Amino acid sequence: MIEQKGFRLSRRLLLGAAVVGGAMLWGGTTVARLARGPSGQKNAGRIADIDGISLPLRPLENAPAHDPSLPWSAKGGDINDASGLSMTPVYGVVEVREEDHVAKALAFARANGLKVSVAAVRHSMGGHAFDDNALVLDMRAFNKVTVDTAAKTMTLQPGACWHDIQNLLHPRFAVKAMQSTDIFSVGGSLSVNAHGMDHQSGSVASSIRSMRVMLADGSVTSCTPTENAELFRHVVGGYGLFGVVLEATLDIVDNAVYRTSREIIKSDDFPKFFAEVLEPNKDIGLFYGHLSTAPGNFLEDMIVYRYDKVADQPPAGQPVLGEPGSVELKRVIMNLAKWGDLFQELKWFTEKTLEPKFESCTVARTAAMGEGEACLVTRNNPMHDSVPYLFNDLVDETDILHEYFIPRAAYTPFIAEAREILRNQSLPVLNASVRIVHKEDVALNYAPEPAYSLVLYINQPTDAGGNAKMRALTRALIDVTTRHGGRFFLPYQLHYTGKELLASYPELPAFLAKKREYDPEELFSSTFHRAIKALSGMA
Repeated sequence: MIEQKGFRLSRRLLLGAAVVGGAMLWGGTTVARLARGPSGQKNAGRIADIDGISLPLRPLENAPAHDPSLPWSAKGGDINDASGLSMTPVYGVVEVREEDHVAKALAFARANGLKVSVAAVRHSMGGHAFDDNALVLDMRAFNKVTVDTAAKTMTLQPGACWHDIQNLLHPRFAVKAMQSTDIFSVGGSLSVNAHGMDHQSGSVASSIRSMRVMLADGSVTSCTPTENAELFRHVVGGYGLFGVVLEATLDIVDNAVYRTSREIIKSDDFPKFFAEVLEPNKDIGLFYGHLSTAPGNFLEDMIVYRYDKVADQPPAGQPVLGEPGSVELKRVIMNLAKWGDLFQELKWFTEKTLEPKFESCTVARTAAMGEGEACLVTRNNPMHDSVPYLFNDLVDETDILHEYFIPRAAYTPFIAEAREILRNQSLPVLNASVRIVHKEDVALNYAPEPAYSLVLYINQPTDAGGNAKMRALTRALIDVTTRHGGRFFLPYQLHYTGKELLASYPELPAFLAKKREYDPEELFSSTFHRAIKALSGMA
């Protein structure tokens, strides 16, 4: 009996050890999978319609031979964007390195009845940078930058990436206006009229001195906010449909030193905080409002990050701009948040409690600054974030951006309704933030009056069910936005209806008519272009 009992005990121990070992192996394998960066472009197929209108086109019949004098990086094949849900067959991709490549590619396309699309890093999410059977201009290698220190400007080619521009400007100067992350190209930012953390300077449009643009007929013209202003208003925020930007001159600013701080407020108190603290204080150079996505206080609590200027220039000996740290840990936390309430609470805990302990204070405190134990950074530091932790190797899912612009007086009731919509659906909301936008003066205008914007980052499966859920959610959010007099941002997935599109952008027919004036044969096109034409009744 004693021997038998010992045998049973050993068997239980073995079973327990196997369970514990299996759990540890599963846990280690799972964490490793969640921490892994992307191994390549996600290609999860194509969302093939907008509001019931089919998007794919038939393949070209008797496609022309590829001109051997052009620098093709691909002849045929498929192309996709950051969503992984826009896989599209193209005629070919020309790797632009000089202005003559653009001129010759346009001439070849005109002569052979091809459409032309303009692309760079392709972070828009609805086929904005390519089209079926199109000749795609890949602008990423067309990226020279020169700086005029006396005029405080930079003149650059459109393929230049903000990340590289910041490295070039640092430590003396900084970018005036760009997105809150630096992964985008300048050409892409101009095409959507991007905006970011500087709540005073506004959108990229506000920083542009001039542009040189090649039109569909191959001619080159210059435009500024006051000279050839009509073309300027249609190129900026025009999604690459009016011409190819060859060069742009933009304002730059001093790389000011900021004292960083953060506080947690209620979302409903934000309009008062903006009016009483942010707007009147011109020394607050950057701002970021991060809303909780934890179920206990979903879109109710907000971390306000602010950067108060303490000096116009950093002291000598500034280190080079650092890259984001703890990437794998941040990626694991972000990916775990897709698994439900407990992990969303963990993410919020790390954001409000642990993040400050790992803050990188890059500027040494000096007697002249007199900032005691404050954390000091230069303007370039918070703007130099390429968010590698947002990109993963999880092939059956994708993360989608949304942005909604709300008249400032409507913020509180809008957030209340958006909160209920987002709570009562199943797609995980990974990030929610609030930005400041000013009244814009571009043709396809997301802000005809001063507004706040709600930026959402939402996870979805890449199957048909995931696409259906995202479409339903997008339409619900667009409808509540337009009820409050707001507009949705166009660089994202094509899930809206024709009625929703025209409610947000009643100027769209005039925009498309003006395109035909500048580009009668509609040489410049994209899937997005065909979609908005069809929805507006101008196909």
